[in-house]
Amino acid sequence: MKAIFVTGGKQYYVSQGDVIYVEKLNAEAGSEVTFTDVLMVDGEAGTPFVSGAKVVCDVEKHGKNKKVVVFKYHPKKKYRNKKGHRQPYTKLVVKKIVK
Repeated sequence: MKAIFVTGGKQYYVSQGDVIYVEKLNAEAGSEVTFTDVLMVDGEAGTPFVSGAKVVCDVEKHGKNKKVVVFKYHPKKKYRNKKGHRQPYTKLVVKKIVK
């Protein structure tokens, strides 16, 4: 069974047992998270969401992605600006998809 759901402003196409990385969620590691904003289950789409459908996931861990370096400069003006950013994420394991 496959589903498409929405979290953090992004859509994820998953099946049971998949491991995905999403925007950081306010849930502790080892807990369970349920997503009810399901756009499609087994080819059956909703308008906009499928009623009664949900995706249940286990939170495995939280972390940060690799550093992205942002470097700005203006030539011939002695302006240099270097910043780094690490985006936080939550690692999820899809436990089950309810239709």
